[in-house]
Amino acid sequence: MIRNPWRRSEPLDRAELARLLPAPADPRLAADRRYLLEEHLMNEIHRSAPAPVLAPGHAPSPVLAPDLAPDPVLAPGHAPDPVLGPDLAPSPVLGPGHAPSPTLAPDLAPDPVLAPVPGAAPALASGPGRRPLRRVVLIAGPVAAVAALAVVVSLGVSPGTTTVAAPRLVKAPVVEIEEGSAVKVTSTVRELAAAATAASAPRPGPGQYIYIKSRVSFVASSVNGDTGESATWVQPLHDREVWKSPDGTKGWLDEPGYQAEGGIALGAGDPVKQLTYTWLAAQPADPDALLKFAYSTAGGAGDRDQRAFDEIGSIIREQLVPSGLAGALYEAAGRIPGVVVVEHAQDAADRDGIALARLDPRTGERSEWIFDRESRQYLGSRGVQVREVNGVRPGTVVERTAIVTRAVVDAEKQRPGAGRAKA
Repeated sequence: MIRNPWRRSEPLDRAELARLLPAPADPRLAADRRYLLEEHLMNEIHRSAPAPVLAPGHAPSPVLAPDLAPDPVLAPGHAPDPVLGPDLAPSPVLGPGHAPSPTLAPDLAPDPVLAPVPGAAPALASGPGRRPLRRVVLIAGPVAAVAALAVVVSLGVSPGTTTVAAPRLVKAPVVEIEEGSAVKVTSTVRELAAAATAASAPRPGPGQYIYIKSRVSFVASSVNGDTGESATWVQPLHDREVWKSPDGTKGWLDEPGYQAEGGIALGAGDPVKQLTYTWLAAQPADPDALLKFAYSTAGGAGDRDQRAFDEIGSIIREQLVPSGLAGALYEAAGRIPGVVVVEHAQDAADRDGIALARLDPRTGERSEWIFDRESRQYLGSRGVQVREVNGVRPGTVVERTAIVTRAVVDAEKQRPGAGRAKA
């Protein structure tokens, strides 16, 4: 987003709204969620996506010029993240009397959702859940002659595809913030690595698919531009199922209420290599080499330590990682500066575990990878706001995931224990 000074030739309402816009964030999505968005975009390039749908008698608002809109981001709950949740190239769907919002933050949580207007019932959205992670929507006030603003993000689906309205958003849970300990990182990582190496994991063969079922929830924030008041809303916990071929070239995502009915195809274009089982299975279980690779994806700007931590999180979040390599990834993560151990953290299934975590100083959010307290196996993840940023208060849980099932199946859309699903 570019913020330009007001010029007298511009309409007054544009200048007023420009002054209400929040400071731009440093956009960043986890690699898996970015990958999912790229896949979806490539699919849509070869299909004719529908035009934005407006309520009868309404046209897009000219109040905000294009140079005030955020730069598009190809990307997460999560989002997303393909975890990203947030997963899709959004196409706006507007309700009666509403204009497009210029303030959808580029580092959205994995699934497109609706930010509700304070004081009103949250609207429905169809459409990320992984990462990063939040949607901040500006609620402009009477100074711009707009009483309220609601934004619905939907999938860019092809004609004839049915979209399903997302459930109403709910208030984000708030937890007590537990201080992390850097002292226990070395011993905890050693235990996590030993448990991962000792565990047996299925290996997908030719023509088979990796199946991951999880429970997820990602965040949306609404901000009143006049008062500065904000409320943090999240998706209700819901199921998310992903099928991936080992080489990442084929797959399917089913997330009822947040994708097209029946799900969407994955795998268009070249897959991100580190998010494929084939690439992971070929890597040596060398923490130093894996850490070097994670930093190589972090780029030269911003907090490279946080980006390396997020990169490893993207690999383990929604994938079947070979046992020995999983242990090496945990050891690599434990060597990143700023990583701590949180003794008590709950995943999206309310399972209490121990977490390997790191606080992002830019967003104020602490990303937590949660492991079973006894077996030390990976359970899921949680994002907790530790420092207030963009109106999201400390203790707010902005992301929750829980792995329900990891398995290898013989066909896309087939579930463990079931026969082949219809294509």
